[in-house]
Amino acid sequence: MKNTSSAAAGSGTAFGVLGAISFSHFLNDTIQSLILAIYPLFKTEFGLNFAQIGLITLVFQCTASLLQPVVGYYTDRRPKPYSLALGMGCTLAGLLTLSLASHFPVVLLAAALIGSGSAVFHPESARVARMASGGRHGLAQSIFQVGGNAGAATGPLLAAWIILPYGQRSIALFSLVALLAMIVLIGVGRWYRQHQRRPARTPASSGQSLPRARIVQTLAVLLTLIFSKFFYMASINSYLIFYLMHQYGLDTQTAQYHLFYFLASVAAGALLGGPIGDRIGRKRVIWISILGIAPFTLALPYAGPAVSVVLTMIIGFMLASAFPAILVYAQELFPARIGTVSGLFFGLAFGLAGIGAAVLGQLADAWGIVAVYRLCSFLPLLGLFAVFLPDLRHPAPAPGVPETAKAG
Repeated sequence: MKNTSSAAAGSGTAFGVLGAISFSHFLNDTIQSLILAIYPLFKTEFGLNFAQIGLITLVFQCTASLLQPVVGYYTDRRPKPYSLALGMGCTLAGLLTLSLASHFPVVLLAAALIGSGSAVFHPESARVARMASGGRHGLAQSIFQVGGNAGAATGPLLAAWIILPYGQRSIALFSLVALLAMIVLIGVGRWYRQHQRRPARTPASSGQSLPRARIVQTLAVLLTLIFSKFFYMASINSYLIFYLMHQYGLDTQTAQYHLFYFLASVAAGALLGGPIGDRIGRKRVIWISILGIAPFTLALPYAGPAVSVVLTMIIGFMLASAFPAILVYAQELFPARIGTVSGLFFGLAFGLAGIGAAVLGQLADAWGIVAVYRLCSFLPLLGLFAVFLPDLRHPAPAPGVPETAKAG
């Protein structure tokens, strides 16, 4: 596909398609977050330690991260409109395997299958969102990503209501969620096939004129920011439940609710990050959303359970706005390689989260979970590197204003 990501530009934002892909993202990430939310169940059933818990996340995240850039690169050259539904079928198989697993290696296999489904889903969905954006790329990515973040917030609740009370076999019920997503994605695939041959118009981006050395420097800064964001997110996603249970004596179900509050705030933040970036520029959003949470992360390890809820919600809301801005920023840096760039950055997000979970699990076994939270509280200070990001383009014009018009 040659720059078909901008095919919808100038013809209006296709909100129906964005809604469908966001809903599919909701279903996909609901399934994915079940793995994180049922760690206490598997820890008890299989007698796992924190390092093995981290290994599950590592297998799941790294399967997705290694395959996503490959999928994105391949589909840049050979579009596969129905690959989204096929990828969700892989997720369905992973769920059924997880529900029947009787040994730890089988759990790892199931995690790899679900990760493979995610590897297909994310780069292609990001491409569809850009195709349907009508030039409002930040808004489109936020709509797409808020579905995923809402799903990530829903997963722990469903785990608390269904899987923890009824056990491992109940995971099979969520294969119906994957089946529903497949049906929706078949419809998205039809739209994708109809629009992929339309004449493309790639919006101007100063990223195309940057010297090679500056592009390499910019990618290094983006990688540093992704590292900061997703290592910190791994400390929350994988270990917040255990931290709350250890530090404050909360029961598993109550700790699940705390994780839900954090993930719900992440969903809200993701919805705003993209359109704000359209207006004020991606660099400013990235700067504020990563470095701006440092005072709250530094205070979190010393707060009580009630205050920690407020702090984690603020952290989740602000931190979530970073990724839509970073992703669109990277797409503007390489506007002719939307699938590859989307796959690379989603892959980095998944891979760094997986590595972070494994490393932090090892540290938690060695030093204790409280020490890990104190160490991770300094990660957002890496947001200082955002000062080295060049301004790639002006904020997007208001609807109805030609995209080439420059805002002041």
